[in-house]
Amino acid sequence: MVRRIFWMAVGAGAAVWAMGKANEAVHRLTPDSLSGTAARGALHLGDAAKRFALDVKAGMAEREDQLRADLGLDGTAVVEPPRARRALRPEPGHRAISAAPGSPAAALPPTRSTTTHRIAESRQRRALPGSNQTGRTPDGVG
Repeated sequence: MVRRIFWMAVGAGAAVWAMGKANEAVHRLTPDSLSGTAARGALHLGDAAKRFALDVKAGMAEREDQLRADLGLDGTAVVEPPRARRALRPEPGHRAISAAPGSPAAALPPTRSTTTHRIAESRQRRALPGSNQTGRTPDGVG
C-alpha cells in the first residue's frame, strides 16, 4: 500500500512539473512575449553596436595621436621653409614646359625628355619594308 501511495505522489509531482513547463512555453510563444523578446534583443544589439563604435573611435584617436607624434605634426617638429625651385634649362631648339609641382615628371632629369624625343624621331624616319621614301607603296596606293 505504501508503494502505491509513493508512486501516486511521484506521478502527481511529475504532472505538476509538466503543467508548469507547458504554461511557461505557452507564455513564451504568445505574440506579446515574442515582441518583447525581440525588442529586448534589438536593444541589446544596439547597445553592443554603440560600444563597438565607441571602441573604434577611441582606437582611431589613439592611432591618430601616434601618427601625429611619429610624423612630428604635434607641434614638436621643426619645419624648414620650402626651398626655391630651380628653373629648367632650356634645350636648344625646344621650348621648355615645366612639369606640375609634385608630379613624377618634375623629378626626371632634363636629358630624359630629349632621349625619348630622339627615339620617337628615329622611329618615324624608319621606312617600312616594301615602301619608298615618300611613304607610298610600290603599286602607288597609300
